[in-house]
Amino acid sequence: MTTPATDQADEGRRAAIRVLLVDDEPLLRMAFTMVLEAQSDMRAVGEAGDGAQAVRLAETLRPDVVLMDVRMPGTDGIEATTRIVERCPHSKVLILTTFDLDEYAFAGLKAGASGFLLKNALPEELLGAIRSVAAGDAVVAPRITRRLLENFAHQLPSAADGSAEDERLARLTAREREVLVEVGRGLSNTEIAGALHLAEATVKTHLSRILVKLELRDRVQAVVFAYETRLVRPA
Repeated sequence: MTTPATDQADEGRRAAIRVLLVDDEPLLRMAFTMVLEAQSDMRAVGEAGDGAQAVRLAETLRPDVVLMDVRMPGTDGIEATTRIVERCPHSKVLILTTFDLDEYAFAGLKAGASGFLLKNALPEELLGAIRSVAAGDAVVAPRITRRLLENFAHQLPSAADGSAEDERLARLTAREREVLVEVGRGLSNTEIAGALHLAEATVKTHLSRILVKLELRDRVQAVVFAYETRLVRPA
């Protein structure tokens, strides 16, 4: 016999954030699983030890968040991220990296990841990052993303390569373009509001429209786009 409390608990588990763990170290996957399962709003739905297995499980399980290591034998986390973003648009990828300026983190963001997290992050930081990604937000602080892009700016298109301006830029209004520039510079919504003399709610509305018009997943991808199109240039 079930009780209202039991039914509520079961409903909570069904609505929990579903996380797929990808890492070639079994002990690390076990540790992550223990942390997740201690939360009432999260559930580890699967584990993968390499990128190819991660893609297969993502297609089958449709997790909300994929916690993705990058340096794995066989198919690495970058290729796996690319495939998951293409095949499972509902699933958001959170890259695990050793260093905050790791070239793998840069490649992961370009591949469509919603952000990256250091492997030595505290449990509360890990949990907060997963919740943010599941809610559709980026988990990398804007200035860290900017620093990452500046560090690997040589991998971005140069103005001398003859490439035409991305046609998607024409979809933006003048104000939306201004907001995108400030996002690329690493400003928060509050800072953008102050710089452009707008209400913070207005900035959020502009950013939402920018993401839709440019066909981008989140703020991190907007920053990458701003650099790739040279709206913002490395310092």
